[in-house]
Amino acid sequence: MRGLKSLALMLGCFIAPVNAAEQSAPHSPGPLPDIRQSGFIYCVNGILNTFNPQMASSGLAVDTLSAQLYNRLLDVDPYTYRLIPELAQSWEVRDGGATYIFHLRRNVSFQRADWFAPTRKMNADDVVFSFGRVFDPQHPYHEINGGHYPYFDSLRFDDAVESVRKLDNYTVEMRLKTPDASFLWHLATHYAPVLSAEYADTLSKSGNQEQIDRLPIGTGPFTLSEYHTGQFIRLARNDAFWKGKPRMSQVVIDLGAGGTGRLSKLLTGECDVLAYPAASQLSILRDDPRLRLTLRPGMNVAYLAFNTRKPPLDNVDVRRAIAYAINNQRLMQSIYYGTAETAASLLPRASWAYDDDARISEYNPQKSRDLLRQLGLTNLSLQLWVPSASQAYNPSPLKTAELIQADLAQVGIRVNIIPVEGRFQEARLSDLSHDMTLSGWATDSNDPDSFFRPLLSCAAIQSQTNLAHWCEPGFDSLLHKALLSQQLSQRIEDYQDAQKILEEQLPILPLASSLRLQAYRYDIKGLVLSPFGNASFAGVYRDAGEQDGTNDPDAGPKTQPQTESTP
Repeated sequence: MRGLKSLALMLGCFIAPVNAAEQSAPHSPGPLPDIRQSGFIYCVNGILNTFNPQMASSGLAVDTLSAQLYNRLLDVDPYTYRLIPELAQSWEVRDGGATYIFHLRRNVSFQRADWFAPTRKMNADDVVFSFGRVFDPQHPYHEINGGHYPYFDSLRFDDAVESVRKLDNYTVEMRLKTPDASFLWHLATHYAPVLSAEYADTLSKSGNQEQIDRLPIGTGPFTLSEYHTGQFIRLARNDAFWKGKPRMSQVVIDLGAGGTGRLSKLLTGECDVLAYPAASQLSILRDDPRLRLTLRPGMNVAYLAFNTRKPPLDNVDVRRAIAYAINNQRLMQSIYYGTAETAASLLPRASWAYDDDARISEYNPQKSRDLLRQLGLTNLSLQLWVPSASQAYNPSPLKTAELIQADLAQVGIRVNIIPVEGRFQEARLSDLSHDMTLSGWATDSNDPDSFFRPLLSCAAIQSQTNLAHWCEPGFDSLLHKALLSQQLSQRIEDYQDAQKILEEQLPILPLASSLRLQAYRYDIKGLVLSPFGNASFAGVYRDAGEQDGTNDPDAGPKTQPQTESTP
């Protein structure tokens, strides 16, 4: 069995090559049982830079792993879109939304691993540590592994939070400098896990603080067992999970194939679940009696971001000319095949602040040519940066880029497509060298603030989530005003005013809001697809009666959703 040192070397640099040979789990007595008898294989395309979603801007750590390794204070019901308790059993809102009191659930165990053995249950110290690390620049762990917390940095919570303090072992107070009606929703995102303060103290004593984000310890249903860069992640069941023993003893997250390769694995049974299948594959998936397909509305948007700091895209008329040239209906037909709707706004239609009067940019190539001619830009050449991996909001980014390239060629704009991925993309986008980038956003919050501030606030430029590098004080002022009111009607009015500014200045061009798709083998049961990101795999099981799978004989009762109501 490989010990802690071996696994630490594997995880020490996520982009380093790792031996692909099968290895036994670092905290198990031997190899886990055959996956067909004890677990399932989840196939997804993506890059992993950290296991801690606090430090991620998107991707596997947030979309897939967070719900398996960690829990949050609050959760979002995937059917009612309401806040529900998780590690906080109840909460109180005081001072008009400036003070929040959380009453924590008792008898919640942290995971036990080869690299850490907890001696106590989760309590207020863990919550204070987890959020103090993010919000307090003086916190001893704030700068560990870079000190960047993209989601919360874009919201400027380091300036907004006055204190996070323990009132007793199971009560935590969070006090803000001004009221914030969206605060609870941000704490319910997968970016806000509760970490172990005891684990952090242990790492500090040994001088290994950086391991906290590489060798994760949470309260979630599964623990990290094995990781091979770019190939697979193996998760092992947390037998002490506070909601009840997960039904399957392991989950393998296959990272090793993209596109048609992942589809082939699903058809041959090498994958049990295919995350984000391409919309063009739907007919194949629907026609195969061995497969099932789930579609749900998603809280996401795909968009084209213009680098508003770089000429000539610092001119709104140039941005508008590009928008006139893009045939959005062709994108809908060629990329989404009926699984998305044209985005008329940065907000998806499911958002309670969606403006029904919002209108998409007109497709009019002649207007585009005329405008470019008036601007003296008849021979324009631009670079378009494009992520290579499929996402919840765009199953085929490179094909989308090629369609945009063809559209812009019709109006005399040459586009050079540059595929990028992972940290390389983040670094290059931050140095302002790009002209445009194809991107998107998916959130597990129904509050409009989770779209507007992370993507387009001035603060989000520094946190590298504002890819347009656009800063408009009037827009920021409206967003701040919307947070001060607990009246939904007032907040809707403020957000619709903010959307009008975006229509006028066009720092980004919204393209599509996509349905969330997930395909899986017929014998896989209990898989919940949420509009807000991946749900826990704790309730997933294999039905022996459907195919030649076998249920885990020692699995406990199926995990039930929480039934407490919000206060």
